[in-house]
Amino acid sequence: MAPDNKDGPVLFAYDGSEHAKEAIRQAGRQLRDGRGTIVLSVWEPFTAMPFAVTVAPPGLEEGIRDEARKVAEEGAALARDSGFEAEAVVEQGDPIWQKIVESAEQHDASIVVMGSHGRTGIGLVLMGSVAAATARHTDRPVLIAHAITVADGEPST
Repeated sequence: MAPDNKDGPVLFAYDGSEHAKEAIRQAGRQLRDGRGTIVLSVWEPFTAMPFAVTVAPPGLEEGIRDEARKVAEEGAALARDSGFEAEAVVEQGDPIWQKIVESAEQHDASIVVMGSHGRTGIGLVLMGSVAAATARHTDRPVLIAHAITVADGEPST
């Protein structure tokens, strides 16, 4: 059963991509201004990455975490510019979708907002879709936004 929490924070799953930036901008146009938000950046441990060795080189994990913190802070600034009261949060998780779902539950988010890279075909099969997996595994509303592109002079989504 989906939570009935219309006043809970918006949880932005943010990776710094243009798709994630557009998701924040679209949510700012569609959701109530001044709403509290969590801007979540999830980083995977080095050993979870394909073809990684079993032990990360010294300092690598800290560097990945620090970069994720910068990404989350960037997303929080964009969310504030879009009318939200934003807090940056960084979590380690593998798989990423599972950490997003867990964080939405932990923060009692009213909605999860994320961008979609729009993978299709073999890219979708090989890499999967964090957005699709998140939507499948949570009972909370999920807003998946696509970056607006300009083709032949006309914006499309």
